[in-house]
Amino acid sequence: MGSSQVIGWIGAGRMGVPMAGFILKAGYPVLVYSRSAAGRDKLIAQGARAVPSVAACAREADVVFSSIPDDSALREIALGPDGVLASIGAGAIFVDTSTVSAEVSAEVGDEAMRRGVAYLRIPISGNAVSARTGDVTVFVSGPEAAWNSVKPVLQTFSKEQIYLGDGERARYLKLVVNAIVVVTAQGMAEALALGRKAGLPWDAMLDAIGESTIASPWLKAKAGLMKARDFTPTMTTRLILKDIDLMLAAAQSNDVPMPLTAMTRQIMQAVIGEGLGDEDYMAIVKLAELQSGLSTDRPS
Repeated sequence: MGSSQVIGWIGAGRMGVPMAGFILKAGYPVLVYSRSAAGRDKLIAQGARAVPSVAACAREADVVFSSIPDDSALREIALGPDGVLASIGAGAIFVDTSTVSAEVSAEVGDEAMRRGVAYLRIPISGNAVSARTGDVTVFVSGPEAAWNSVKPVLQTFSKEQIYLGDGERARYLKLVVNAIVVVTAQGMAEALALGRKAGLPWDAMLDAIGESTIASPWLKAKAGLMKARDFTPTMTTRLILKDIDLMLAAAQSNDVPMPLTAMTRQIMQAVIGEGLGDEDYMAIVKLAELQSGLSTDRPS
């Protein structure tokens, strides 16, 4: 299987590499630009062709994807004088997969419309582990015709694609989902500390949680990692703090109180203060243990 549609890919990080890799496996020609030499080289080894700049990537591709870390990076690669929108042809499609604010995304959308470029917002629900297995869900908003054109590409690296209509709806849905994740992580940390203090066997407690009525795919996955005391980052505490700040900024601009999320932000900051900022955000479990007078070693 293959396609004559040329895909440009900007940003070869922990999410970008596996997603672009699936596109390559499906037979699409892929151009890659990334400041990460390691990520870029992984995609080249799978058949991608490196290009020297964002502008070159945009000029040569029919559809340009970006997978970048934050608002400032999106502004730079999308709106800069040598960025995607200044270089891509009219009628082409620009797709951003990042977790960024609705405000900056709207700036990009306005400029894309002015230049006759279709702009799709497709933030990813998942992490680096699920990206490697193609088990992520994508939330999509933007022009419907562009969505229909790009959907087969998205299907190569995601299990579900949810189209929400035009505008910034996908950005907001990603923040909604992540808000549930962060407050659930704090609740799980408190509950596990209580269970340990009460003398519950660690493995049995986590097995029971994973089979209980509250079990979800996320909870089962995290319970398995906590059982093994595996804090290898799927998303670091520092990175999820950035997402929480986006949630709280969106809440403020929409006059929505989010006291639990605000409290969880302070707790995640305390996790960083304990020197755990580069571990998975579930290091919040370690903080709850320390505050309860428990060891952070693996319980028996």
